Amino acid sequence: MSPRLAADRLTIGEPSTPTEREAPASDGLEVDGTQNATNDRDTVTVAGAETDGDGQLNAGRDAPVGGQAVLEGVMMRGVSNWAVAVRKPTAEQLAEGERSPEEAALGEIEVSAFPLTSALKRHRILRLPVIRGVVALGGSLAIGFRALEISANAQLPPEPRPADAGDEDVADGADAAEAQQAEEIPRAVWAGTIVVALAFSIVLFFLIPVGLTSLIKDQLGSSFLFWLIEGVLRTSIFLGYLLLLSRIRDLRRVFEYHGAEHKTISCFEAGLPLTPANAQRFSRLHPRCGTSFLLVVMIVAIFVFAPIGLPAWYWLVATRILGVPVIAGVSFELIKYAGRNRSRRWVRAVMWPGLKLQLLTTRARLPVSCRPRI
Repeated sequence: MSPRLAADRLTIGEPSTPTEREAPASDGLEVDGTQNATNDRDTVTVAGAETDGDGQLNAGRDAPVGGQAVLEGVMMRGVSNWAVAVRKPTAEQLAEGERSPEEAALGEIEVSAFPLTSALKRHRILRLPVIRGVVALGGSLAIGFRALEISANAQLPPEPRPADAGDEDVADGADAAEAQQAEEIPRAVWAGTIVVALAFSIVLFFLIPVGLTSLIKDQLGSSFLFWLIEGVLRTSIFLGYLLLLSRIRDLRRVFEYHGAEHKTISCFEAGLPLTPANAQRFSRLHPRCGTSFLLVVMIVAIFVFAPIGLPAWYWLVATRILGVPVIAGVSFELIKYAGRNRSRRWVRAVMWPGLKLQLLTTRARLPVSCRPRI
């Protein structure tokens, strides 16, 4: 299958309702934490995958497919298209008012597909190593925030019609559609959220570690000890941050969708039909996960900042901010290489910590409301 055709398949999805025919129990799909014992397909060898120590499948090859968990859904990205599938709440759930983040939406699945345009296709110089990583990550961030915006808006109730609106307004389909879409989170709010999130990440993972280490710079007397301690602090803050997120109950369903996204991509990479039953057979861990990428960023930063030495404090701050794109570009190349060479033993050994870290940001359970649609 050509990469373009594979990417186009990602945009194919049909909205459904809770009453739509779901996979029967005989498919071996895990529902409520248990798997049907009558399923014998788990013992069958899949040509494009191998079984790990936990009895789950891992794809043996890489494919130009990525994704992201969003609110009550997933975003999938291919070569020429990207799409968001979100399950909306029912009218009854909206009538009850604000629901718990742990409560699943039970309405229709809304699928939104968009063409994928990238500067990498238009400018050859942007396809150079490291540079292409910076450009690709910038595009991924833009799509990721847009996907989150779509999923958040899908959870909002439609704006109520004015009390003096006549029946003729109800009959007007265009006005009704406009009313349904009227209540959305303002773009200015999303822009502010993006700026605050990026600034928070730079401050937390780069400026705070270098600031704390600078307090004892004179006692260290060695640039080697300085960047080593700074790197340990940065990695410790990152691990603590992930551990804290994993304990927030409001994010549990997002982590379930994150695991479902990984399973779906692995199923696609293995060349199996994209069904919930097949996807459930794969591991929720993936070598190209963003969680693994961020751990690589923390480690790469140690080696990027090491040659800088111990300049004045303002140079330390400036290099930590300006060095972020370089670190991200190098980390991108490493993650891509690991994805393409996942069958090599030394690559598996190097990526093992990142894979285990995904246990904090994914959930294995794949409930009916969480089944990925592709």
